Amino acid sequence: MKKDFRTELGKVRGWGAAHTGTSHFWAQRMTALANVPLFIFFIVLVVSLVGKDYATVHATLANPVVAVVMALMILSGIYHMKLGMQVILEDYLPNEATRILMLSLNTFFCYAIGAGLLLALLKISLGG
Repeated sequence: MKKDFRTELGKVRGWGAAHTGTSHFWAQRMTALANVPLFIFFIVLVVSLVGKDYATVHATLANPVVAVVMALMILSGIYHMKLGMQVILEDYLPNEATRILMLSLNTFFCYAIGAGLLLALLKISLGG
């Protein structure tokens, strides 16, 4: 016989496991793992470009390999940030309406920042 650990209110409302916790956990761990080499590359790149003139920095960022690695860093970093903030908001906001609003704003903010960064990178790499 299977034991039901839900509260009476949870049973009435039909609340139970959403069955997404494991995938969310692994997505956050995998993006963290991917971010290690990507951000090391970014830090080394920035340090190597300190003191260089505009043309050198622009040419470096316009390099297709550098642009692809930077795009991967942006996508992985933004997604990791979204997942992390989602966990914080879900854990620490008790009011459901506030939590839904903040989760929506978190998603929109991450999309806006990611789109802006990718647009800037595309503009540089395509010679705009």
